[in-house]
Order: sequence, then C-alpha cells, then structure tokens
Amino acid sequence: MTSRFFQRDGHYFIETDGADGKLATFEVKYVVGVSPLQQYLVELDRGRLQALDLAWDIGNQRWFHLYPNDDVSAGNGLHWTGSYKNWQARCAVCHQTDFRKNYDPATHGYQSQWSELTVGCEACHGPGAAHVVWAKKRADFDPAGFQNVDSHGLLRPEGNGRQTIEQNMCGPCHSRREAMGADSPLPGAVFGDHYNLMTLGNMLYFPDGQQRDEVYVLGSFLQSKMHTKGVTCTNCHDPHSGGLVAEGNAVCTQCHNETGRADFLSLKPANYESAAHHHHPAGSAGAQCVSCHMPARNYMIVDGRRDHFFRVPNPLLSQKAGSPDACLSCHASETAAWAAGEIMRWAPNWLNPDSTLAETFAAVWRKGLSREALDDLCAIATDTSRSAIARASAVREIGDQADPMTATALAQLLADDSDMIRVAAIRLWRSAPAGDRADRLQPLLTDPVAAVRVAAALELSNIAPDELPVERRDALAAALAELKASMGARSDFPEGQMAIGGLAMATSNWEAAQAAFAEATFMDPQLVQAWITRAKIAAALGDVGAAMAILVDARAKNPGEISISTQLGQILMSQGRPDQAIPVLRDVVSADPGNQDMRITLTLALLQTGDFAAAGSEITVLRKASPERAEVLLVLALWQAASGDLDGARETVDEIRQDHPNLPLPPQLDALSR
Repeated sequence: MTSRFFQRDGHYFIETDGADGKLATFEVKYVVGVSPLQQYLVELDRGRLQALDLAWDIGNQRWFHLYPNDDVSAGNGLHWTGSYKNWQARCAVCHQTDFRKNYDPATHGYQSQWSELTVGCEACHGPGAAHVVWAKKRADFDPAGFQNVDSHGLLRPEGNGRQTIEQNMCGPCHSRREAMGADSPLPGAVFGDHYNLMTLGNMLYFPDGQQRDEVYVLGSFLQSKMHTKGVTCTNCHDPHSGGLVAEGNAVCTQCHNETGRADFLSLKPANYESAAHHHHPAGSAGAQCVSCHMPARNYMIVDGRRDHFFRVPNPLLSQKAGSPDACLSCHASETAAWAAGEIMRWAPNWLNPDSTLAETFAAVWRKGLSREALDDLCAIATDTSRSAIARASAVREIGDQADPMTATALAQLLADDSDMIRVAAIRLWRSAPAGDRADRLQPLLTDPVAAVRVAAALELSNIAPDELPVERRDALAAALAELKASMGARSDFPEGQMAIGGLAMATSNWEAAQAAFAEATFMDPQLVQAWITRAKIAAALGDVGAAMAILVDARAKNPGEISISTQLGQILMSQGRPDQAIPVLRDVVSADPGNQDMRITLTLALLQTGDFAAAGSEITVLRKASPERAEVLLVLALWQAASGDLDGARETVDEIRQDHPNLPLPPQLDALSR
C-alpha cells in the first residue's frame, strides 16, 4: 500500500486505504504532537476522529508506519478506521482540556466537545472562574465559595499532601489505567474515583516490574523507593515547560550529593558524579545516572521513555526473570555473570535486592499458579513493607483462582489502606458461595473510593437483594448504578462491550448479553471470544441456526482460527450435517494435528458420509498416537463394521469390553458383542 500526503487549496490531505481497503482521499483535520513524532487525525462520518498509522518522525524527517510488523489492513480491528484508533475513545481525554466525549451508541457517532484543543492551564489547575474572581477582587477574595482551590483560586500542589495532590493531578494521564467515566474529571480529583490503575500483570511489565508495554510512568514510579520517601513529579519535572528542572545529572544531584537535602533526610551523602560511583568515563553515556537507573524503551517506534522505577541494575535477577538489564543494553556482547562480577568488584558489599516478586511472577506467567507460587503470592500480598502496587499485583495474579482457605487468609486485605489492594482483593471472593461473598463484600459497597464500590458491585451483581441486610440493599443498588454507568462510559470500546455482556450474563439478561457481544464483534471482528460467546448463548437458548450463522460469519472474518472452527464443527455434527462439518473439521485437524478429539469427530463425520477410505486414513493416525484410547477403539470398530469387516469389528468390541467395560456402545456394535 502506497499512501500519499499532499496539499490542495490551503488544506491538507492523505490518499490511503479506507475501511473497504480501497484508495481514497481524506482531509487531515488535526496534527497531534510536537516531538519526537507527529500523528494526524482524519474526521470520518458521524464525527469520528481517527488517528492515522502513518506518522512523521521529527528527528529523522521521514514518514513511518507505527505498526510495521502487524496486520492492520482493512477489515482488521486494528485498521486506522476502526475503534482502536478512535481519538475520542482512546486519546482525547489526556490530550485536550475539559474533554466531553458525547458518544451515541445507537449511531456509533460522536458530538465531542472540549474547552481547549490541547493541554491548557485548566487541565491541571482546574476551572479558571475562581482565579478570575481572585484577580478582580484580590484583597477580599474568599476561596470558600469554590471547590478545591487555593488562595488564588487555583488547584496547586502545596503543603504536606503535595505528593498525593500531584499524583491525582498528573497520574490520570501519565498512567496505564481504565477510565470509569467518559469525560475529563476535575483536576486533582481522587484517582480511584475515576480510574482503575493497571497492575503489573497482563504482560504490561516484566516480572521484576520494569516497564514493558506502554505504561506511562505512574505504575513504575509507585514501585520505587523514591515514591516511598515522598519524592513527587515536580521534584524533577517542570510541568509548564514540559522539560526537566535541570540538565543531565543535575536533576539527580540536586538530592543525591555530598551534603544531602533537608526534605529527604534518609539520603546517603556522597559524590554520585564521581567515577568511584558510576565507573564510567566522565561525560560518557555510562556516566549518566539515567543510563543505569532509568533505562529507556522505545514506544511508537521513535519515542524513547525512561523507566521510573529507579532500580539498581541486577543482571543475574534480570537473567532469571527474562527482563532487560541496563548493563547489557550497552555491553551487548557480555553476559549477565560478567556484569554481576563487575558490580561486585566495584561494590563488594553490594547485596542483591529481594527477588521473590520477580521470580514468583516469572514462574506464574510461565507455568501457571502452583501451590508454591500461591504461597509466595500470599506472602507478597501481606508484606506491608512492599509497595501497594506490588501487593495488589500479587493479589490480582491469584484472582478468582483463590480457594476458600486462601480467600479467608487474605480477607484482611479488604480493609487495606490502599484502595488498589482493596479492589484486587474483592475478586478473590468471585468463586465463594453467595452467602459468604455477600458477607465479605457488602461493607465495601459504601467504600469512600468509587473503584472499590464498583468492583464490589460487579462481584455482587448476581446476588439477590434479599440476601443482603436491608440497610445494604440501597447501597447495592447505588453501586450497581455506578458500575453500569462506568461500563456505559466505555461502550465505544470493544472491551467495554465485553464487560457489558459479561454483566448481562451474570444477571441472566441474555438479550442484552447477545447485543453487547454482537456490538463487540462489530467493533473488532477479530475478537474471537466475543464470537464464540455469542454462538454459545444462541445455542443455549435453542436457536442453533443462529449459532451456526454466527460461527460461519466469525470464521469468514477469522480464517484459520481453530477455536471458531472447533465450535462450528461440533454444532454441525450435533445437527446431523456431517458433510458441512468435514471441511471445517479438516481445517482444525490440519492446523492442530495433535488434536485427537477433533480427529475423532472428523472420522465420525467421514463414516457418516460413507467416505470409508478417508476415515481409514484418519484411524491409522489415531491408532499410531493412542492405540488403547477408548474413543479410538470405538471409531475403529465402527469403521470395521461399516466396511464389512465384522470379524475385525467383533475383536475390537471385545477389546473395548475388556479394557473399558463402562463405555456405552452404539446399538450396531453392541449387537456384535460376544
């Protein structure tokens, strides 16, 4: 695909592939970004602003594609015209001031509004009306008539709570999070009242907590010792210039120096600029603090962003966890053992930090939740010396796999000081009996933080109100309303529709569930689980024809997707349509030759259509892999009987009777039994 940018009559255009895959011309309405790249927004029908995947590299003065190795062609959910590239849904709330999405689910359209096109003063300091009143009155200005403002009528991070205020001001945009509302909240609002911060799982971070996917700083910073000690954003960053408060190492040495700093008394005074500390030539990249303690990772191809964990390099732990190592990022030809040896040579008393979290997460992500890993996760979750995000992440890894003993052992976390931990702990009770779940979670329906109330409502959504104390029923209704509102705010996300469908299923609202999953597949045709869930609901409601139609459509949009073909093949067989099932089942077996269940089903379909030769070939493969499996012997006997080899069929039936006496036989084979 060749795309062409050009100007005409003072306007800017691009000729590129549209939603139908054909070349078309689109006007570029907005430019996004200054450096290191610029993206471009095209306005399509129904007010949709879509971000092109073709961007401009400021540093190298070139056009480039943001997804050079992915299939983002027309018809794919990731195409630039699709829901994942919609500006209003995914981006605008952080890039514009006072953004209001105004999405209409009925038309899939937007009538979005904003107060400023970019990030202006009010995006951080709040509505400016109070400041205007102050400017006019000055001496007799009374901030009491306004919400959350200082003596100048602005929200500003000051006083003992400065770190918390800045976290609430900066965090919503500088974090990987799930929004609970559609519009910009007031600056400085409690983070958990509007967002759920993503924890360290889901491949967003490496097992040791290093940034992996695009996580936007906050989740990394919350893991750091600097955060624990009270460091905050503006200690290092100038929010008005967008730059740092000093150049190079001076950002770090304003605190890490030979005299220390009065507001961070735990700092060890030392000359951190010396070769005795960094062991690299002065002025070199290796002598820069950030090279070792804030390694960078590129996002959007050219946008390098530094990890804000501020870790001490640990080459051996990185090797164990499968994480990047700052030393080897420069010394690529060396080994982890070499790097660790160099560090020990410089600092013989250097102690490796605790590696439990990294090794536990690495083991769980590789092998699943073993008993040993479960014990380690519980220990991390209850270790109050760790960061809240690490503890919440450990709880999240247990999730709804918690057995009653584990859930009870961690019940204390439902009252933890951290709302992030309370949110994670709620899910531990998903599999508990309704009564136990209601007893444990109903107090959280009135939690002071919205994210906690919404999480509790989700887990109690299928509980009958009369199972709660009378005084808690109104709280459940209110929390459920918050839950539904938060889901509605994400109704233009495919994943938002999946959540809506899940809630509808939990409350047995099958019509709403079908509608939500259908909307999800409309937005993202590659959302395989949504297709399969739609088909299962239709089949469970007795509309097998609709289930088959859904799966046929799903298969056309996802050729080669085994799970869809498997479901379709099974339904076709259950409906007595082996001739239609055979090509579907062949696709499954071809893609997954070791899938014996599907090969057995294919063999039965071939027998039913009278293709004994092809059935015999499949049986040969089955017999070679599992000669004694009961189902394999069964299809062998059926094939022998259908082919006229009654003696052979009798011998096979006798073998089944001897080795698998409880296996029921079809009438035609039962009659052959001696």
